[in-house]
Amino acid sequence: MIDKKVKVPVREQEPKVRAGNFKEVCYGYDTNEAMLEATRCLNCKNPRCVQACPVGVNIPSFIAKVKDGDIEAAAQIIAQNSSLPAVCGRVCPQESQCEGSCVVGIKNEAVSIGKLERFVADWARERDLNVSKKDPSNGIKVAVIGSGPSGLACAGDLAKKGYDVTIFEAFHEPGGVLTYGIPEFRLPKKEVVQYEIDSIRKLGVKIETNVIIGRTVTIEELFEEENFKAVFIGSGAGLPMFMGIPGENANGVLSANEFLTRVNLMKAYLEDYDTPIRRGKKVAVVGGGNVAMDAARTALRLGAESHIVYRRSDKELPARAEEVHHAKEEGIIFDTLTNPKEILTDDTGCVRAMRCVRMELGEPDESGRRRPVEIPNSEFEMEVDTVIMSLGTKPNPLITSTTDGLETNRKQCIVVNENGLTSLEGVYAGGDTVTGAATVISAMGAGKVAAKAMDEYLKEKYLSE
Repeated sequence: MIDKKVKVPVREQEPKVRAGNFKEVCYGYDTNEAMLEATRCLNCKNPRCVQACPVGVNIPSFIAKVKDGDIEAAAQIIAQNSSLPAVCGRVCPQESQCEGSCVVGIKNEAVSIGKLERFVADWARERDLNVSKKDPSNGIKVAVIGSGPSGLACAGDLAKKGYDVTIFEAFHEPGGVLTYGIPEFRLPKKEVVQYEIDSIRKLGVKIETNVIIGRTVTIEELFEEENFKAVFIGSGAGLPMFMGIPGENANGVLSANEFLTRVNLMKAYLEDYDTPIRRGKKVAVVGGGNVAMDAARTALRLGAESHIVYRRSDKELPARAEEVHHAKEEGIIFDTLTNPKEILTDDTGCVRAMRCVRMELGEPDESGRRRPVEIPNSEFEMEVDTVIMSLGTKPNPLITSTTDGLETNRKQCIVVNENGLTSLEGVYAGGDTVTGAATVISAMGAGKVAAKAMDEYLKEKYLSE
């Protein structure tokens, strides 16, 4: 007999086993488990979960189909709003979005909306179902810069409306942060990311890799020489930030971006790849977000004693609760209320330790979290041989510096209106290049908003006669 107050549990790899491999941690629901969990949904008339979903998936409708065992219909409903359902089902922060708004969650555990979306997407993928519908071609060319979540969402929506869409990607593989940032054990590359990118290609979207906008070709040239009628900039935020403390240039200090890119995109964790990677014996990851958890859990799998060094307490960790839980299960050591002051080196210039200071929490700052304050005379040395900085990222200024009239703010982010329109006609932007580093689903939402506005703009300018 099911207890409808709690979620149907999801099977996972045992922590001690998964800490030594890069296979996916969560196995997901099978059909019976998914149908059982779906019975917990109240099918609300005014579903708050839909309002809280950045891409507006009709959650009660697809869950009702799962409950009835009509999984193909559920996949078709999700496809109306989401181009990346298997990705979203795995990495979206559901607890603060759809599930965080679930009415069932007021008194009991919220419905496992994310796990149900993942189940439906995986079910459809395993059967290679084509659930997306496409309008006839209108011949209008649209360029999308970046093949991360915002670019893929924008490209997918525009292709469905009949546009001739080309994505320009700077790396040699498409996917953006889905490919280079999120580890295999959270988001399988071949089975999930590559499949969903291929699904967007099947809509007619072309993807050109190794194209650096601002170097290979400029936005102005896309319009004037290649006859694109609109451009969406979804180039992300790939420039890592550092603390600016002494010793940060030492051998053995690197950004989480570089570390994860070598492992995920360049397959450094596989024996048959020659990608250089630093396999520290004792690694400190400075930061408390999802990327920090990814870096720490990756370092652990590469054989290190792995630490999270964070200046606030556990309660203030910005990472998803599920990621923190998994990290602790696997043996990641959390050194909270701790802040690095200097990186110390040996005679060869390699990291030997971090000089840190203990912190305590004071009054709330502008973020609403209590401000960390140094405790006097509390400095100590933490012996480490590798330091990975995971302090956030900002957009690369290459595109904005080579595009006259493109307005940015003091953080080098592109300024847009509520529809994603930049200061230039026909040029739209969304995702991390506008907001700074944020979530996959918020970037997708921005891509969808821009696609809708671009469609209206292009129809009025080129298809109104």
